[in-house]
Amino acid sequence: MGLRKLRNLKVAATKSLNLDCNKHKQPFNKKPGKVIMAGLGKVKSVAVYGIEAYVLEIEVYVAKGQLPSTVVIGLPDAAVKECRDRVKAALKNCGYRFPLKNITINLAPADRKKEGPSFELPIAMGFLIATNQINSEKIHEYGIVGELALDGRVRRVNGCLAMAIKCKAAGLKGLILPAVNAPEAAIVEGIDVIPVKTLSDTVGFLTNELPISPYTLNLADVFSDSSHYEIDFVDVKGQEHVKRALTVAAAGNHNVLMIGPPGSGKTMLTQRLPTIMPMLTLEEAIETTVVYSSAGLLGQEQSLIATRPFRSPHHTISTAGLVGGGSFPRPGEVSLTHHGVLFLDELPEFNRKTLEVLRQPLETDEITISRAMSSVMFPAEIMLVGAMNPCPCGYHTDPRKECHCTPRQIQNYISRISGPLLDRIDIHVEVPNVQYKDLTSNSACESSEEIRERVTKTRDIQLKRFRGLKYSTNSRMSTRAMKKHCLLDSQAEELLHQAMTELNISARGYNKILKVGRTIADLDLSKDVHQEHISEAVQYRNLDRDLWK
Repeated sequence: MGLRKLRNLKVAATKSLNLDCNKHKQPFNKKPGKVIMAGLGKVKSVAVYGIEAYVLEIEVYVAKGQLPSTVVIGLPDAAVKECRDRVKAALKNCGYRFPLKNITINLAPADRKKEGPSFELPIAMGFLIATNQINSEKIHEYGIVGELALDGRVRRVNGCLAMAIKCKAAGLKGLILPAVNAPEAAIVEGIDVIPVKTLSDTVGFLTNELPISPYTLNLADVFSDSSHYEIDFVDVKGQEHVKRALTVAAAGNHNVLMIGPPGSGKTMLTQRLPTIMPMLTLEEAIETTVVYSSAGLLGQEQSLIATRPFRSPHHTISTAGLVGGGSFPRPGEVSLTHHGVLFLDELPEFNRKTLEVLRQPLETDEITISRAMSSVMFPAEIMLVGAMNPCPCGYHTDPRKECHCTPRQIQNYISRISGPLLDRIDIHVEVPNVQYKDLTSNSACESSEEIRERVTKTRDIQLKRFRGLKYSTNSRMSTRAMKKHCLLDSQAEELLHQAMTELNISARGYNKILKVGRTIADLDLSKDVHQEHISEAVQYRNLDRDLWK
């Protein structure tokens, strides 16, 4: 092949590459003017630590007469350091110049660790300002976030809802962010959410050469459209006494332990528990969505989580996976269940040390992750539902199958769940196998909506009862509140005394019975706790009645 032919091939390849890059340019792009030799550019951005956002300033300094180099300072992680090459490629492919100078990028405040690729778009804007390739008077009115592709496209980032909330609190006019993140950020009212798809879009908006309207949505419509469940209690055949126990649990926000053989329907029942709990308020929905947004679990084009979460981690989960953690703390399964139901199937199979960390969130409705330099608080207002077999083989209480486990094996199996954790579980209910006649019955079952109406009325009674206190449900009642609101008549008092002495119910079960009895009375719209309410509450303390000893 001759030299002339090689030159022609090289020219053709260069033209082809330029044409591909020009696809991502916008018509308003002009040929950059003379690049200055030195300058400083400042841009505001937003970062997320845990689930809380904070505003930071990105400073880009281009030095004169130095050897070519680019350094990022301000406690960046590996992903932030890698932004140098992506920003350089994106700028060049969008038609901007990148002079070979000494470039220093500072992420302030410098004493907080930075992670993730969300700083790439604001760093690119700071570089263009520092080199005098663009001039914008309104750039300090907006927070800017976004990851850059090599061709200049802007990719999604995590935590945009928390970022929008922080921008509004900080008094910024708006937030410039990837277009795919706009639906979640637009939930925050009173701030302009500017969606951009490319680096050139961002430049055009900031230089007033490309008008971009703020992304808007009808929050009421979004909330209404998202607050529907695909499953219903009407699908469950039989198990009426278990449905009743779950209704009581939902009404008083009581934690539940279901005990039954394999295939008895424990998972199916628990999956439908959120459908009978009161519907999320808008404030609760936003709190839950912030957690999912920060964890990067919000669906594509999804803006709001308006149904109660249901999470069911496997029993091999680690402690950090359950409650959160990591070098940059991230929410775990407990926080992802905020305002919802955490289902732990095969509860005795979980690592005992892992289960013990649940004691704090079950008491305080929050989790604190402590690090050497800082601590992070994750919300964790959950209802815990555990499920387990009655014995290692699973058939101790099944009349149709013989159990071969010894009493010692059964007791060792039950004792895998620690006493302190059982202290925080109010209701223990047996879940037997469903009979054939129940499975084939055509009788109408009660729907989730019908049950939810009763539960909501009961929750309203508790809201009025505990107005002005830190808690709002019977399960969180203090000892002082129990003395005031759980007064028993003589018959109920006699029944409870008999249960304590004859059924070997422990002292820890006493308070649980009173709280559950109070909830049952509220479901009956009864001002006082009567004998029938205590009788039903006693039936929900199976593990205290030595059934497996």
